Amino acid sequence: MKEQPGEVHHRKKEMGKSWIRLYNSKWVILITVWTFFLAMGMSFISDTILRNVNLLVAFMILVIIIFIGIFFDLIGIAVASARETPFHSMAANRIAGAKYAVKLVRNAGSVANFCNDVIGDICGIVSGAAGAILILKLNAISQINISFLSILLSGAVAAITVGGKAIAKEIALRKSKEIVFSAGKVLYFIHSKFNINILPDKRRSAKHERKRDE
Repeated sequence: MKEQPGEVHHRKKEMGKSWIRLYNSKWVILITVWTFFLAMGMSFISDTILRNVNLLVAFMILVIIIFIGIFFDLIGIAVASARETPFHSMAANRIAGAKYAVKLVRNAGSVANFCNDVIGDICGIVSGAAGAILILKLNAISQINISFLSILLSGAVAAITVGGKAIAKEIALRKSKEIVFSAGKVLYFIHSKFNINILPDKRRSAKHERKRDE
């Protein structure tokens, strides 16, 4: 028996919902595994390096870890706030990176989750551990109370992190197109040189795109 147009539409809608649920489940599992190994790797590297360098280098490494978190936070916010439309004409003109900028915006949820939550949280945890090692190094060469050092360094790390992320958010919202396009160029370079395709080709409905552009 031939299906009615309404039945076909309903079946396609249900299939779309099932695919979204499957994609979300895969993403949750993938991001959990990624976070586990990234956190272990970054903690091991930072801990190993920090214990074998002098105080100045250890402080510089701590600042670098904090700024990595701020940088990825900037990318995540830019991708989440950017519109897809401006990149279509660029992609049509075969401008390098434009196609990957579109993919970034279409995968905005996953990209923002990875940049803001995964990398951001890992950097926060690692910077805390790095700060603890730095406190021990400071305590070994000074007579300052370790509790005071801990409070002082915790305040400094929090101030740099929060202040840096506030500035990054303003930049990301004002320059979202430029930031996403630059990130797209990086993905294009990775794909062209190493044949690694990081983001899936995800289609977006016209209705969703209209809402995004409003």
